Formats: sequence, structure tokens, C-alpha cells
Amino acid sequence: MPELPEVETVAKGLAQVWDGRRFVSVETRRAGLRLPFPRDFAKRLTGRTVEKVGRRAKYLVVRLDGGLVMLGHLGMSGRMTIGSLRNAPPGPHDHVEWVTDQGISVTLTDPRRFGLMTLCDASELASHPLLAGIGPEPLDDAFDAGVLAEALAGKSGPIKTVLLDQKVVAGLGNIYVCESLFRSGISPLRAAGGLSRAEVGRLLPEIKAVLREAIAAGGSTLRDHARPDGELGYFQHSFQVYGREGESCPGCPGAPECGGISRITQAGRSTFYCAKRQG
Repeated sequence: MPELPEVETVAKGLAQVWDGRRFVSVETRRAGLRLPFPRDFAKRLTGRTVEKVGRRAKYLVVRLDGGLVMLGHLGMSGRMTIGSLRNAPPGPHDHVEWVTDQGISVTLTDPRRFGLMTLCDASELASHPLLAGIGPEPLDDAFDAGVLAEALAGKSGPIKTVLLDQKVVAGLGNIYVCESLFRSGISPLRAAGGLSRAEVGRLLPEIKAVLREAIAAGGSTLRDHARPDGELGYFQHSFQVYGREGESCPGCPGAPECGGISRITQAGRSTFYCAKRQG
């Protein structure tokens, strides 16, 4: 599933062709994805001007004139692809197409149909069922060590799984939590509420740094993620632990002192870490 850097990359790409532009045509080719499309979805969008494309957690947030908001999630396999008007029939998994007044087409392709697209009023956005209760944005200036420490306080679950809880921090996923914990030298097995203020102070800047580096790299392409211009992300080439089970651990002396990168399962997700460095 796309995490914060991948969704941010998609939002930035869409903003280049959507911000300030009007939808002259919107076409849906099925009744819905994971959820049905709202009634008159295409009709309500046609003729609207995009004011701003943004992101909240792992959701795309497209603000349009008249106070309408299009809220989207790419699910496991969704892609938004920018192109010119098509000369060939759409593919079997091309489910929605938006065309702007500049003749630019954006197509939502989702083979597994786990994504969603819905509409709401801007005044209802914060309380929308998909967004209500989501935690702070980790790249906001207001998200500091004090905020993170307060969010972790009293939580007995492992720090790895707690950070994946979208009610604690918005947008973090398996890849970037593994990388952040490794960089900060904190074991994924530690109780979240047991971290000291110094450890939280180490963890916070690593979360921000990993996310910023991943966004600059266009996210991580492991299976389905691609930028709207069709280019792949390349942060996967910078992984220090994720997906590297059995490989030597960056910065460690090697055997016998360090056994390399290990993989365990936590809450049904793979966790990659160095038992020596992350004590």
C-alpha cells in the first residue's frame, strides 16, 4: 500500500496539471472500487475548477471551487497517470478518467480495485469518516518530540506497531517505520510507552529525514507505485534494512558481533532490523 511519500509524490504530480485547471470531462467506467462512487460523481466534477491538490495521511485531497472536495485512496495497486487524450480504447483496469481544459488526461488504473474516490464538502473534511481521528502529520513543524512523546505515552504495544497506527501518526507505513527505527537505533520490540525522552528525541528527526528523502526520490517502487508522469520511485535503492533479511547490517562490524539484518513478524507485517544496533 502506498505510504506517505508515495501519496505525496502523486499529489505533487497531479498538482502540476490540475491546480487552477477546469475538468471539462470526467468519466467513470464502473460503479465503484472498494466503495461505490457517489451518485453523480462524474457530473458533479465536470465543469469544476481545481483550487489545490494536496494530501492528508495516505489520502489524496483535491479541493475544487464551490467548496467541493474529492477524496481518494490508491489502495494496494492504484495509479494516477498523466497523458494526452487517448487514441486507443481504455485498458480493462482504467476505471476513471479526468480531462482538463488544457486537454490533459489523468487516468486512475487499479487492477485490484482496493482504492476509492468519493466527494464531500470542504466544511465536512475534518470530520469525514475516512479522516476523523487520524493523528498529526509527521512533516508538520508542529510535530515535535513533545507531541510524539505524548502520543506514545502509556502505550504498551511494540513501538513498530504503534507507529503504524494512523491515529498516532498520519501516513507512516511499514517501510518507513522500519527505516526510521533502524536509523535511530531503537528496537522495534520496545514498548512504545517505555521510550525515554532522549530516545523519542532521536527517533523524531529520523522519521522526518526518512520521509523527506523518500519524497525527494519519488517514493519507493516495489510493485505498483509510479509517479503520475509514469516514472518509478527510487528510494528502494536507499533501504538500509527493509527487505534485506540476511544481508550485512550497515555500520556494524559483521560476524560474529553482528548477525546481519533479521526479519520478524509483528501484527502480520514483516519487520526488518539489526538486533545489535537496535538494542
